[in-house]
Amino acid sequence: MRVLVTGATGYIGGRLVPRLVAAGHDVRVLVRRPERLRDVPWSADVEVVEGDLVDSAAVGRAVAGVDAVYYLVHGMAAGGDFEAVERTAARNVAEASAAAGVRRIVYLGGLHPDGAELSRHLRSRVEVGRLLLASGVPTIVLQAGVVIGSGSTSFEMIRHLTEVLPYMPAPRWVRSSIQPIAIRDVLHYLLAAVDVPSEVNRAFDIGGPDVYRYGQLMNGYAVEAGLRQRPIAALPVLTPWLAGQWVNLVTPIPRRLAVPIIESLQFDCVVHDRDIDAVIPPPAEGLLPYRRAVRLALARERAGEVETSWRDAGVPGAPSDPLPSDPDWAGHSVFVDERERRSPATPAALWAVIEGVGGQRGWYSFPLAWALRGWIDQMTGGVGLRRGRRHPDRLHEGDALDFWRVERLDRGRLLRLRAEMRVPGRAWLELRAEPDGSGERVGSRYLQRAVFFPRGLAGRLYWWAILPFHGIIFSGMANRITAEAEASSGTQTTGV
Repeated sequence: MRVLVTGATGYIGGRLVPRLVAAGHDVRVLVRRPERLRDVPWSADVEVVEGDLVDSAAVGRAVAGVDAVYYLVHGMAAGGDFEAVERTAARNVAEASAAAGVRRIVYLGGLHPDGAELSRHLRSRVEVGRLLLASGVPTIVLQAGVVIGSGSTSFEMIRHLTEVLPYMPAPRWVRSSIQPIAIRDVLHYLLAAVDVPSEVNRAFDIGGPDVYRYGQLMNGYAVEAGLRQRPIAALPVLTPWLAGQWVNLVTPIPRRLAVPIIESLQFDCVVHDRDIDAVIPPPAEGLLPYRRAVRLALARERAGEVETSWRDAGVPGAPSDPLPSDPDWAGHSVFVDERERRSPATPAALWAVIEGVGGQRGWYSFPLAWALRGWIDQMTGGVGLRRGRRHPDRLHEGDALDFWRVERLDRGRLLRLRAEMRVPGRAWLELRAEPDGSGERVGSRYLQRAVFFPRGLAGRLYWWAILPFHGIIFSGMANRITAEAEASSGTQTTGV
């Protein structure tokens, strides 16, 4: 079957695509930035179409000739009038699919109570489902709640809340009933949905076998992680907005993600019926219980086998355009800080240090300043430094790296990071390793460049305010990275 997957760079889509390929489907993906798939293991196995769901012409090109469409995008982290954007995207997919003769649409929506006053984000997801169901194309809407898997937003929030706080003063939603579902089981339903008979056109609730209060989810995690169970006190005074600030401070989840998740937890979100079983039977081994799903997620994280993560999604408000080439800087106000160091270390040794930067290793200079910048970013609703990195030694294009995003990776030579911290402008950091010398005395040359395009007066004042620290931070970073490369390769500096 020929299928189109939207949201292929997201947490669910990035896991579904290789499974669709393995199942023998001919897969096409619609993405806004194809370069983000350059380093993905399955990129050569799919057809990539560039475009945005709000562009009806791009959607028309993407659905042409396909049998089924997976709609796996939503604006949970988006700001502004995201409801109008989601409405436009859903209508475009619905109309284009009907015109192209698509035989099945599969949409992953949100589990929600009937008759309740839903949050804006849940309400929007419900509306997207209704628009797709009314398209004239047979549609299955799978409504899932908290998804448990290595790298999922829900799992990360549970994990960090439990690990950081020995005692948890919590909002009232810790008493809400939740029916979590393992990522493995979500993928089971998604894969099977394209083969459902055409007369099926409706929404189905999906959930795991367990129903817990949210506080019990946290203590269930504590048991599996070998931690002492945490006493929890529900406080009636914490509004979703205030709770979002609290979650933003103690977890790596940025406020724009935390608030919609918390808003969705204000109500009991449990499966109303098991009608899905008559259409898509559960996995042969049964649905995964919550604690076993946590156990598997922890094992995958410890083994460094996280396939996708919430970190993979771009951050709203962060620069989305790649760094213009130097000749294209004409007409821009641009500030640049450049550093160069020569080292007897081999280029391979230098590159290993460059690719391992960030996360637990830090940024090789003035750690207090980096920590303070990360804390300020979180306080203002940014991602902060808590995102870390997915693998301790290897990076891929599109990876999140603390409050940066890997924009370009020429392995062995160039690492370009795009800033996703809150900053009045657009910022990048480039780290390069080049051979230096010839014959048997080949060392390396380290090139470091910070580039900033200020936005208005605030951007210029920001750059000038931090300029005195550049000599410490950027110079120290260049010195420490080359010194680390020399130490790892057993060489000593003979002069620069």
